Amino acid sequence: MPQDPLIASVFRQEVMAMSSYHVADATGLIKLDAMENPYEWPDDIKQNWLDALRDCQLNRYPDPEARQLKQTIRQSNHIAEEWGILLGNGSDEIIQLLLMALPTGASVLSPAPGFVMYKQLSDCLGLHYIGVPLLADSFDLDLPAMLAAIEKHQPSVIFIAYPNNPTGNLFSETAIKDIISAAKGLVIIDEAYAPFADASFIDYLGQYPNLMLMRTVSKLGLAGLRLGYLVGGTGIIEQLNKIRLPYNINILTQVSANFALNNGALFDQQTQAICAGRTIMLEQLNALNGIIAYPSRANFILFKTPENRANDIFAAIKQQGVLIKNMNSQGGLLVDCLRVTVGKPDENARFLTALQKALER
Repeated sequence: MPQDPLIASVFRQEVMAMSSYHVADATGLIKLDAMENPYEWPDDIKQNWLDALRDCQLNRYPDPEARQLKQTIRQSNHIAEEWGILLGNGSDEIIQLLLMALPTGASVLSPAPGFVMYKQLSDCLGLHYIGVPLLADSFDLDLPAMLAAIEKHQPSVIFIAYPNNPTGNLFSETAIKDIISAAKGLVIIDEAYAPFADASFIDYLGQYPNLMLMRTVSKLGLAGLRLGYLVGGTGIIEQLNKIRLPYNINILTQVSANFALNNGALFDQQTQAICAGRTIMLEQLNALNGIIAYPSRANFILFKTPENRANDIFAAIKQQGVLIKNMNSQGGLLVDCLRVTVGKPDENARFLTALQKALER
C-alpha cells in the first residue's frame, strides 16, 4: 500500500515501521493466552468490594499520589519506608516512563526472548534496544554475552524479568548480581510473576543503588485494574514523577486495589491452586509424545511442539474452543513453541485433551 504523505510527514519512521500490539479475540473460547488468574471472587467478597466503591467521589479527581494505596502496597509487600514507590497504569506505563526519561539515542538492554514491551516501547521512543539471546539449552542468562553487551553499549536501563516471560524460568541470582554490579545505568528487575515464584530481589535494594523492582497486580488476579508499581531510591522516583501524568491512577482502581490487597488471603489461596495446577500440567505435557514442556516458576508454561507443527497445533486447539499463545512467529529460541496459561482444573483438562487431539492429526 502506498505511504500516505500526511502520515509520512508527521510521524517518525520508527513508529511507522512498528506493528501494533495484537490482542486475540477470545470470545466464546477458554482463555489461556494472557497469564490471567482464572478465579473470580466469592460473592461475599464482591459485595464488600461494591460497598467500598459506593462512596467513591467520581465527580472529583483521585488522590494524585494514591497515598492510601501506596501504604497498603508497602505493608502487603514488606517494603521499607526508605524506598520510594511509583504507581503506573500497569507495568507498561512504568516501562514507558523509564524510557521517556532517557537521553535521545540511549541504549536499553534486556535478555531475549523477554517481555515484548521492553523492545516495543524502546523502538517507539527511538532508543537503541539490544536483546541479548538466552542460552538455547536452558533459557538461562548468557552471562559473558550480557557483560560484553553492557561493556560495549553502556545501557542506561537494563530490564530483567524474574521469572522470565515467555520462558517461565528464574535466571541465576548470582548472574543477575554480576549484571547489576557491572551496569552503570539502572537495572530493573521485573517481578510480574512474583506471586508464583517464591523468589524476589527486594532484599537486595539496599546493596545496589542502581537496582529497582517492578511489579504488577495483574497476574495476582487484578488484571482488569491495570496497576503496576516501581520500588527504588527516592531520588530516582522523584525524577520519574516529573513526567508521570497527573491522576494516572483513577479512583476506582485506587479503591479496588486497596480493598483487594487487604484481602490477601484470598489471593494466596488462588495462587496456591494455580501453582498446584502448574505442577500437574507440566507433568501431563511432558508425558505427551513429541512435546517438551519447560520448567516454570510463573503461571504459564512454555512448551515445544514437533518441528514445523506449532502453527497447525495452535489452530487445532483453537478450533476445539481453547485459546493459547502462539510463540512460533517470534522466531529464534521460540521456533515451534506455544505458551499456555495455567487455568482452572477443568480448563487445563480441556486444553490437554485438545492438544492430544491436535497431535494425533
